[in-house]
Amino acid sequence: MMWRVWLVMVVTGLLATIAVAKPAPETKKPAASAAPLIATFSIVARDPVTGDYGVAVQSRYFAVGGVVPHAAAGTGAVATQARGNLLYGIDGLKMLADGVSAESVIEHLTAADDLRGERQVGVVDRAGRAASYTGEQCLHWAGGRTGDGYAVQGNLLAGPQVVDAMATAYETARGEFAERLLSALLAGQAGGGDARGRQSAALLVVRDKGGYLGLNDRFIELHVEDHATPIRELQRLLDMRLAQVEAGRANELLAKAAGAEGEARAQRLHDAAAASGRALARNPADDYSWWTLAKARLALGDRGAAADAARQALLHNPAWRRLPPSTRKGLGVDQRLLDALLQDEAFSRFWDSLANESAVGS
Repeated sequence: MMWRVWLVMVVTGLLATIAVAKPAPETKKPAASAAPLIATFSIVARDPVTGDYGVAVQSRYFAVGGVVPHAAAGTGAVATQARGNLLYGIDGLKMLADGVSAESVIEHLTAADDLRGERQVGVVDRAGRAASYTGEQCLHWAGGRTGDGYAVQGNLLAGPQVVDAMATAYETARGEFAERLLSALLAGQAGGGDARGRQSAALLVVRDKGGYLGLNDRFIELHVEDHATPIRELQRLLDMRLAQVEAGRANELLAKAAGAEGEARAQRLHDAAAASGRALARNPADDYSWWTLAKARLALGDRGAAADAARQALLHNPAWRRLPPSTRKGLGVDQRLLDALLQDEAFSRFWDSLANESAVGS
């Protein structure tokens, strides 16, 4: 009996020794290549007319705009994708700010990167020179094209026709710089796009003091994070942003007209009305632009046209009728404007009908 107890004690001690002596398993760090692939197609470009820089991108990847596009006014633009490396954007813009060429930026970025075979990047520099790089391990089809002031590139695409179509579309498109960038995306998608499908898209255009109140350079920054047709949605948002820009011009012209006389005043009022019309052509539901048009038309002496514009503003946003006069004034619609419009009989009846509707709904 005693020998059995002794045997159990020996075996237990031996197992404990083995357990202590066995090295702890190593905690493996995730490989850098374990990050999700940003298979996508993009364009980086510089507008020779305005000097703006832009990046447009679409992908079958959620929120691609948070990774791929990087740009700075007066500096350049970078698109980093495939096995996207955010440092390509950060470090690349620093080098571009120092006047390094697009081709040299790519050489420096990839030379120091052990995963350069899995990277793809497009760069346009301060002089409008463009370069594109595709690592040999990027998923087929992968490649890019460069032209005067732009580079297009993509990986895991339906084929080379995607970037070919993008290049042709950008070179031949007309309109605003941002619209030309978007044309490249539309052409790329029509050519087959990302072989996996589509999910998100983004558009970034930078201009010196082009952002809100001139406090940054984000002239246009639009993101579609998850959508069945992300480029079409991006196009809708771009129309709204460009309408906003035209509306801002219209209000600036109205302010200048207030300090002018004679033909100069009339011309600025006509220009303000035209800018409002362009804004409304892009975004017909913008009540602010309708009010701006009403002001311009009234100042030009056309009360009927002004009343029609104001009526449209109220149809798109009846809340104006319920706002206190002081709030309306703070938003640019003062009582003097309304008093003048209310002299139009049809507008006066419409204004009163809105008050009755508010009373019924309250």
